[in-house]
Amino acid sequence: MTLNRRLFLYFFSIFFLMLAIISFFQYKREKDIRTEQLDQQLTIYNFTIHKYIEEKELNWENLEDYVRLFPDTSLRVTVIDTLGVVLFDSSVKKGTQLGNHLHRPEIKMALTSINGKAIRHSFSTGINYYYLAHRFPDVFVRSALPYNVSLANMLKANTFFLYFMGFVLLFAVLALFFIARNFSKSIDRLRIFTKKAEKGEIPDTDIVFPKDELGEISKNIVHLYKLLLLTKDEVNKEREKLITHLQISQEGLAFFSSEKKEILSNSHFIQYTNILSDQQYESSNQIFSLPELAEINQFIDHSLLYNQMNRKRLIIEKSGHIFALQCVVFQDSTFEISIVDISIQERENELKRQLTQNISHELKTPVSSILGYMESILNNPDLDEKRQRFFIERSFHQAQRLSSLLQDITMLNKMDEAKRLFEKESCNLSEVISNVLNDLELQIEQKECNVILKVEPNMQLQGNRSLIYSIFRNLLDNSIAYGGEKLTIEINCFREDDHFYYMSFSDNGIGVAEEHLNRLFERFYRVDKGRSRKVGGTGLGLAIVKNAVLNHGGNISAKNIPSGGLSFIFSLRKD
Repeated sequence: MTLNRRLFLYFFSIFFLMLAIISFFQYKREKDIRTEQLDQQLTIYNFTIHKYIEEKELNWENLEDYVRLFPDTSLRVTVIDTLGVVLFDSSVKKGTQLGNHLHRPEIKMALTSINGKAIRHSFSTGINYYYLAHRFPDVFVRSALPYNVSLANMLKANTFFLYFMGFVLLFAVLALFFIARNFSKSIDRLRIFTKKAEKGEIPDTDIVFPKDELGEISKNIVHLYKLLLLTKDEVNKEREKLITHLQISQEGLAFFSSEKKEILSNSHFIQYTNILSDQQYESSNQIFSLPELAEINQFIDHSLLYNQMNRKRLIIEKSGHIFALQCVVFQDSTFEISIVDISIQERENELKRQLTQNISHELKTPVSSILGYMESILNNPDLDEKRQRFFIERSFHQAQRLSSLLQDITMLNKMDEAKRLFEKESCNLSEVISNVLNDLELQIEQKECNVILKVEPNMQLQGNRSLIYSIFRNLLDNSIAYGGEKLTIEINCFREDDHFYYMSFSDNGIGVAEEHLNRLFERFYRVDKGRSRKVGGTGLGLAIVKNAVLNHGGNISAKNIPSGGLSFIFSLRKD
């Protein structure tokens, strides 16, 4: 219902109620006046009859003649003694036997008060009467007029007043209609403006409002809204710049309110804090419970208490990483925490030094094996067929291993060379994970593993399906190969924002020693070299995982779970 109608109905209801109350009381008052006039007339008759009886004594014939002198020819007068016996009735013949009248309604009422009245049917005459009886010391005198159409109309109130009030109501309805329409004109136009504003359809030209106080207020509201819209656009542009800077920054950055509530954080900050903690946090606010941040926490509390702008630096080693933390408290009681993984550069330099040696070593092993088997076959032409087949099968196995190694190296080189080599498309992350689980279903059943999947059914991102598949395929291969049997493997999307999915891949296997954690993603790095070669690994699986994650704008880290097992925490950019 529009404001115009609501205002109209509101004021109309009030006005109608007032008119109805006035009309009701006026009608009742006029009706009471008419009844009172009739009662006064009949009262005069009763007192006149009683005075006549006192002076002339009660005589049926004389009293009957006296009653005929009254102007109302239809008047009926009855005299009743205190016991209810009718002594005189002008409407019946003398000597007529009438019943006791002591229980007549008007007489009963006169017994308790001076007078009594009633409208009822007369059993004596068979006519309806309007009775008025008065109690005197010696007798009751009752006057009555036939209650016919004429008397009923006389007792009714004059309806002219009701017609007049109806006319007033009609005039008020018209006046209220125009007043409500003019009053709501500015509000209606303001409402149209707000609807267009909600849809982003702000007109270039100003909306014309009525030239009154409400119109002036509405015009100022529209003007202030447009100024606010321009300011909001500027603020959004600056905010986008800040968010872009935060996301591309190699530092983990987060801003907090004075209540230690997260205002803004980037993916690196979430990644690093989850490495520092022993569990996945859904909100960055929870990091203040970490024992490693107790010193930072104490610094923040002290700075906020004394309202000081301070800076605090801290070095933390955890899960094979070295982090440099810095906290800055600003004058408005907000503060910033930055985290930098200072071990990355050193690890990259070490990787470069070992890369050539690792490639040479990894290629040398299968080539040497193939040469040795082939040489044995060539130098021993009389070697039995079964032995020759064994050497050929071993050579073929080493050749397959060499082929897998070269394929992995090729993929890593492609990822290093250019991201444009991998076409991006819309991918359903949960669907890719399901494909990996289906492909490895036999191995999972053989190792009696339990895979717990905690991802939403429709997690969309723009990426390369093959690379995303390789992330979860290699992580799952590693867990099955090195984690042991009867594992519980959990794939969890523990957090999501406008730009990233934050994932964890963990198992409750044997884990790895702390000194190996920061080298797991190195190419050709093996925790247990003999065992790794025995199960056929190339040493490049986790390197491929890391490069695939980086290719999708994310980061990945590994940490041991206190209860046992290994957890990989990584992020994937949605777009």
